[in-house]
Amino acid sequence: MSKLINHVLVVGGGTAGWLSASILAKQLNSQSADAVQVTLVESPNIPIVGVGEGTWPTIRTTLENLGIDEGEFMRECDATFKQGSQFVNWVKPPTKTESESYYHPLSAVFHSSYDFNLAPYWLLGNAGETPYDQAVATQCHICDEGLAPKKITTPAYDALQNYSYHLNANKFSGFLAKHSTKNLGIKHIKANVTKVNLDADGYIDSLETDTAGTLSADFFVDCSGSRALIIDGALNIPWLKIDNILFNDTALAMQVPYENADDPIATHTIATAHEAGWTWDIGLHNRRGVGYVYSSKHTTDERAEAVLREYAGPMSKGIEARKIPLNLGYREKFWHKNCVAIGMSAAFIEPLEASAIFLVEAGANMMADQFPRTRDALQYVEEKYNKTFRLRWDKSVDFVKLHYCITQREDTSYWVDNCHPDSIPEALKQRLAHWKTHPPTKYDFDYAYEPFVLDSYLFVLYGMKFNADISHNSSSFPKGKEAKMKFDNVEHVGKMLAKELPSHRDLVEKVYKYGFSKI
Repeated sequence: MSKLINHVLVVGGGTAGWLSASILAKQLNSQSADAVQVTLVESPNIPIVGVGEGTWPTIRTTLENLGIDEGEFMRECDATFKQGSQFVNWVKPPTKTESESYYHPLSAVFHSSYDFNLAPYWLLGNAGETPYDQAVATQCHICDEGLAPKKITTPAYDALQNYSYHLNANKFSGFLAKHSTKNLGIKHIKANVTKVNLDADGYIDSLETDTAGTLSADFFVDCSGSRALIIDGALNIPWLKIDNILFNDTALAMQVPYENADDPIATHTIATAHEAGWTWDIGLHNRRGVGYVYSSKHTTDERAEAVLREYAGPMSKGIEARKIPLNLGYREKFWHKNCVAIGMSAAFIEPLEASAIFLVEAGANMMADQFPRTRDALQYVEEKYNKTFRLRWDKSVDFVKLHYCITQREDTSYWVDNCHPDSIPEALKQRLAHWKTHPPTKYDFDYAYEPFVLDSYLFVLYGMKFNADISHNSSSFPKGKEAKMKFDNVEHVGKMLAKELPSHRDLVEKVYKYGFSKI
């Protein structure tokens, strides 16, 4: 038998490092004496870049599997509920008197791939003048009303409306560290990695540190962020840039307090388009996380900060706007020999649609599920992993680009350049050409690991007023009466939920005080 893999060393903390270590330790039962040991080493003096404050609903399953109490997690991480994203001024620039928006909620009432695809019937007018998002999803109305996705009597991790979380990313990594070292058997070392040692076959053999000596292991997970100490520094895996597709290369971020302690908390991310990028607005328990993602080729840092402060309002006065360079792209390979890169060391795409933490989850879950216990098994899993995640990142790039390339905005060169055909991936161009006369169906999404599914595309396409005409093929959609009944059902369910659900802030305050039932 070839060399056994009995010890994993995760390099780097933050969300990527602690989520990866926790998922791996749980899957491999690291508390058992004869199981794979998981160690995490992180620098004691390099700050965490806590930009990603949005998650996907998958995080609920992850947290539950790790044995984390939902109420405790929310209290410790300033977390609130997220039911989707609202996109403001992405279709057209605002005027002095009005702006327009649409939602990408976390679920539709009828799943378009498995239940009933209402999109063609909406295109044919069976929902009247109701916008697509409101016609197929109750969550848009719930978000508008500032309501929560569940009640305090709803059991932990269960939902009346699908949800994820907004959270304080810095506190989240600290919470995971405390939980996983206590409950999952992870060994925690604080030290700076000074050198990576390779063996004669090019595998990682050990790491040298400034205070903890030499750390040996059989397998390594590079979660060292943009420094990419192993995957780049030692293994020299190239970085493939995508700045010819997605132009935003800089972010400004600030933490803005609420004016009053009982101000409403938005239960969705608010993404507002501006002249050279977009602002995010994320409501946590005690503050808003606000930032501006922009292209430095289309504006100046000074102008970007002025846009951000104008958006954030008077409560941002005197608060520092932290500048964060964004290096968009991904590795040529994510897994090489006995090392996997997860998080920013592997890839980075701008925070639109909040895919960062989900892709960390996905990477850690696949690594844990397919974990090779012998060196002979590495090559097969490496090839499978790399193929899967190249697909996932390519598809993520396509979906984010979709938000930009079908806009009607022509007010600045930024928006004009985003619509230039040379900046649109070929696969996305082919899809868009087809969808002008054929509504998207599940057969356009034939890969099990596409991060963004049919419903997500439908919300963005028709929220952005994508120019589609299927009238020539209306006879192919004979279930108009059934569709009308389903549109009416969505409206009815939305009204019922609005009467039942508490305000978002009210539920958050109760969760912090009482927690959720575990039954």
